[in-house]
Amino acid sequence: MRHTNNIEKIFDVAIIGGGINGVGIARDMAGRGLSVLLCEKGDLGGATSSASTKLIHGGLRYLEHLEFRLVRESLSERAILMKSAPHIVTPLRFIMPKVAGGRPRWLLKLGLYLYDHLAARGDIPSAKALDLKQDQAGDALVSSLKRPALSYWDCWTEDNRLVILNAIDARDRGASIYTHMRVEKARRHNDLWHLDALSAPSDEPPLAYGFKARSLVNAAGPWAGQILSDQIGYDIPKRLTLVKGSHIVVPRLFSHESAYLFQNTDGRIIFAIPFEQNFTLIGTTDIVFKGDLDNPEISQEEIDYLIDVASKFFKKPPDRSDIIFSFTGVRPLYGAEDNPSKVSRDYHLELDAPDNKAPLLNIFGGKLTTYRCLAQEAVHALGRTMPISSKDWTEKAILPGGDLPYGADFKRNLEDFMGCYAWLPEPLARRYLRTYGSLADRLLEDCNSFEDLGAEIAPDVYEAELAYAMAHEWVRDGVDFLYRRTKLGLSTPEKDRQSVDRWLHEQASNNVQKQETQLKI
Repeated sequence: MRHTNNIEKIFDVAIIGGGINGVGIARDMAGRGLSVLLCEKGDLGGATSSASTKLIHGGLRYLEHLEFRLVRESLSERAILMKSAPHIVTPLRFIMPKVAGGRPRWLLKLGLYLYDHLAARGDIPSAKALDLKQDQAGDALVSSLKRPALSYWDCWTEDNRLVILNAIDARDRGASIYTHMRVEKARRHNDLWHLDALSAPSDEPPLAYGFKARSLVNAAGPWAGQILSDQIGYDIPKRLTLVKGSHIVVPRLFSHESAYLFQNTDGRIIFAIPFEQNFTLIGTTDIVFKGDLDNPEISQEEIDYLIDVASKFFKKPPDRSDIIFSFTGVRPLYGAEDNPSKVSRDYHLELDAPDNKAPLLNIFGGKLTTYRCLAQEAVHALGRTMPISSKDWTEKAILPGGDLPYGADFKRNLEDFMGCYAWLPEPLARRYLRTYGSLADRLLEDCNSFEDLGAEIAPDVYEAELAYAMAHEWVRDGVDFLYRRTKLGLSTPEKDRQSVDRWLHEQASNNVQKQETQLKI
């Protein structure tokens, strides 16, 4: 019989799901003085929240569906995130070529005019016409596209790092965050929720845990319906639609730093984005998903679709053999539509709060850009059933690592950083600052020379960084570090990826301490 580790502390709120919405809610609530428990069955941001197109954007195409509120809110959040995390949220120019059979030019210009005027003025440049015969962005495109185009600006981000920064802030404000902790059952008993969970530490059999909380938030992303049905015992909402989006990564297709937005003949839009210096990211697809949520995979049809779109636009398009990496995410969208591209990306919150019983809040839908206001609305919803500070605080709060001396001026920040760590090679200093922001000081706090970084486990991956990632960023294995906290896995040889994985597993087995978050109960 398995022994259950019953945690006596009663939390104000328990959150199931460690994607961007779950950690955003944990951060907001912990910042209001609430005791917060978060359980994630895998790695933080290990599913949908690390399988996005890596954009912080208003959603230009949502204007076609008249979702003005969503676009306005998204553009407002774009401006907020640029200030709160300037090291991982950066402006990016998008080139939109005119294509035969595509949306008429007048409609595109009207859409971009609305887009600019719904945005916070002055945060990034406005849209404008562009001559692809004169601009470098035209060099990579087929000749038929070298007619007047349009350009506009949005932002790019490291999606998994955005998750981790919110989790770090939540933890620093007192939240208890458990990764690899699967909630097996959640039952309401009058004014408390009782959670049965299983934790699977490395190289150990699962350990049973029991938690209690005054409220429960179901923020399990695509698993939200499954959690509601299997773990809580409620019916899945009929309007919940699971949509799969896939991307491919190929060697860099163009030398400039702008991205492309391509209009395909089926009405969809596909992005081609400069990615990790040496690559191009192409995506995304939109397909109703009915497969295994734990193992979504890109289909051959999706690969053909993305390659076909790229072939219509690039002089030297990629083929199947060029694909270095692919990834797939599943989003839980709230709305019933035959065409998944038309299902709203807006979020939907459902509060179940019977009299004198512990409340349940279900989170459906949402997008990476709007996670902060979703979290704020979630707090307001629970605030109708339990005492919570009504003072909103996250809008002007800087995320960990974002308090750089020169804000978004990366060049000046890098000069300042290298002034403090003159012994660091410039490429490594650049990567540390871009990845960790001011938290790079924490990574290097015990280092006074290059030798203090420790052994080089893989090219430009040293023991000091891996130890920091384990201690502060919930990293357990090579995939966590090489493909989520960083994207170094794209250019790291297989033998070196194995070396990173082996080092992390050896450290975990030798380390008698559990993760920092598990010591805060």
